[in-house]
Amino acid sequence: MYIKRFFEWIGLKEKLNSIDCDLPYVNVGDIWWASLGENVGSEINGKSALFSRPVVIFKKLSHNFYLVIPTTTKVRTGSWYVLFRQKSIKMNACLHQVRSMDYRRFSNKLGRLDDEDFERVKSSFWKLYR
Repeated sequence: MYIKRFFEWIGLKEKLNSIDCDLPYVNVGDIWWASLGENVGSEINGKSALFSRPVVIFKKLSHNFYLVIPTTTKVRTGSWYVLFRQKSIKMNACLHQVRSMDYRRFSNKLGRLDDEDFERVKSSFWKLYR
């Protein structure tokens, strides 16, 4: 049985909220490690002590706030998933897990989607959400 780590996540979230640092240089199409947290039910969780996983920066909403798409390396098929490669690793953008987040959840940049992959993510997203 998997035990949820809600109290650990609350402690980390408190620390993330109190961070006073410069805004990192974040661009649409980048892939960043982000602290997603310990979530409920079918919501995608972060891993490790930082409760993080890679996310695709989908859209900048304001100076320090972004719309992101979490990713997974698990093999997934269907209209909610878009397969791409990052440094020869197969990954899926999980379109049904899209969310907005503050820059303080970002820990470090993993890479960047190439233009063709990002266009596939964008077009798949708009097919689902228009």
